[in-house]
Amino acid sequence: MNHHIKTLKDKIEIAKLGGGKERIEKQHEKGKLTARERIEILLDNGSFEEIGMLKEHRSFDFGMEKQQFPGDGVITGYGTIHGRLVYVFAQDFTVFGGALSETHAEKICKIMDLALECGAPVIGLNDSGGARIQEGVNSLGGYADIFYRNTIASGVIPQISAIMGPCAGGAVYSPAITDFILMVDHTSYMFVTGPNVVKTVTNEEVTSDQLGGAYAHATKSGVTHIVTEHDLDCILKIKALLSYIPQNCNEKTPLLPYTLNMEYRDKLQTIIPENPMHPYDMKDVIKELADEDSFFEIHKDYADNIIVGFARLAGKSIGIVANQPLSLAGVLDVESSKKGARFVRFCDCFNIPLLVLVDVPGFLPGTDQEWKGIISNGAKLLYAFSEATVPRITVITRKAYGGAYDVMNSKHIGADFNYAWPSAEIAVMGAKGASEIIFKSEISKAENPENKLKEKELEYQEKFANPYRAAARGFIDEVIEPRETRRKLIKSFAALEHKKVLKHPKKHGNIPL
Repeated sequence: MNHHIKTLKDKIEIAKLGGGKERIEKQHEKGKLTARERIEILLDNGSFEEIGMLKEHRSFDFGMEKQQFPGDGVITGYGTIHGRLVYVFAQDFTVFGGALSETHAEKICKIMDLALECGAPVIGLNDSGGARIQEGVNSLGGYADIFYRNTIASGVIPQISAIMGPCAGGAVYSPAITDFILMVDHTSYMFVTGPNVVKTVTNEEVTSDQLGGAYAHATKSGVTHIVTEHDLDCILKIKALLSYIPQNCNEKTPLLPYTLNMEYRDKLQTIIPENPMHPYDMKDVIKELADEDSFFEIHKDYADNIIVGFARLAGKSIGIVANQPLSLAGVLDVESSKKGARFVRFCDCFNIPLLVLVDVPGFLPGTDQEWKGIISNGAKLLYAFSEATVPRITVITRKAYGGAYDVMNSKHIGADFNYAWPSAEIAVMGAKGASEIIFKSEISKAENPENKLKEKELEYQEKFANPYRAAARGFIDEVIEPRETRRKLIKSFAALEHKKVLKHPKKHGNIPL
C-alpha cells in the first residue's frame, strides 16, 4: 500500500508544479500569480477541493503525445468565500500557455454543470493564449460547450470572469456572456483579433494594451466592469463583489447586522445648489444614503453620466442607478442607457432591490446619437426597468425632463414608490426652452422680447418647475426633505421585502438589442 500511496503523492506533486518551476518563475517575473496561488487567495483557507487534477489531454498529433501535464492547463474545483460555496476554474498559463483543449474544456464544463445544479456562483480566472491549435476543431468545440453553459446559467447563478492574462479570439465570448468582467491593468488583454491582424487588415499600428487592455475596455467599449491594479487587487475585488450578490436566482443576499438609529442625514439638505444650472456630485448623495463605506461602483470608467453599483442600506444589499450631474449634466445617451439597462437586468435576475436617483435633463440630442441608435438603446433602459419585478424606489433630486423622466423608473413603468425632493422639477423640458415654444408669438411681438422671455420663464417655472403637480396627480407618492431620505428608503424597502409580481406566461420578451 505504501508504494501506491507514494505513486499518488508523486503524481499530485507533479500536477501542482504545472508547467514546471522555470515557467512559474517567468509568471512571477511578469508580476502575475500562478493559477494555484490565485485560487489559494480567493477561497477561504483550506476550503478548496480540486476536481480533475490528474486529467490529461487526448491529442496525438504534432508530437503532443510526448507532452503531458496532469490537469491539462486548468485547475478546477469548489470551495468557499466568506463561508459561501463557489465553483472556480483557473487557467494555468505555465501549461501550454493556458491554451484550451478538449479535455481542458471538459473540466470547465464539469464545474459549470455542478455550479448550476447546486445553485452556487461560478468564477473563472482566465489566463490563456486561446485555442490549442494542435487539436483543431476539438478545441473549438470545447469553447462552444462552455459558451452554451454560460448562456444556460445566465440569470440562474452569478458568473464572474477575471481576465488575468491574455484572452483572445473566440475565448472572449465566454466572459462576455458572464455577469461581470474584471481585468488587471497592464497584464491582461481581450480582443477578437490581435494587433498583427489589425495592422494587416486596416494598417493600424496598435499595441495589445491599447487595443484590448483593461482601460481600453473600461473606458471605450464598456466590456470591462472593474479595472484592478494587480492580481491580488483583482481577487480581493471579486470577494467584495460577491458579498453583494446572492448564491442564485432563488435566494437573497445575506443580511449584515445593523442597528437602526434616527437615520436622518442633515448633509443631504445642502448638496443641491441654489442655482439650478450648477452641477453637483451625485456620489455625495449616495454616500449619505448608503451604509458607511458600502458603495461598490460598477463600470466606473464607462459612460460616467450615469452611476451604477451596489450598496447596503441598513445591512441589506441594493443596486443603485443614478444620473450624474457632473458629467454631461446627467443626460442619457447611447452608452449610459446600455450601462444602466445591463445593471438593472442583473439586479432583477438576482432579487436585488433597486434605488434610482434622478437628475436628468433628457436624452442627448445630435446626429451622432441618432445614428448610433439612441432610440433602440434608450429603449433598452426603459425595457429593463419596465420588466424588473424587484422592489423599485425612485428619488428625484432635481430635474426630470421629457422622456427621460418616464424612463428613469417612473411610476408609469412600475416603480413601487416615487419620492421627490422640494428642489425637483418635473416637466417636458426646461423653463426657457418651453417658454420659447409656448409663448413664441407673444415674445416676438413684445417691445422687449428678452424681458418677455424671462417673464414667461418665471411663469412656467412657478407652474411646472416643482414636484407638486406630479404629486397632485399621484405620480409622486411624497415630497420629502432630503434629510429624511435614508430613513424613508429603509422603511420603504422593508415594506416591499416580500413583493411578488405575477407575469404573463410567455417564452421571453424581445428586448431591443
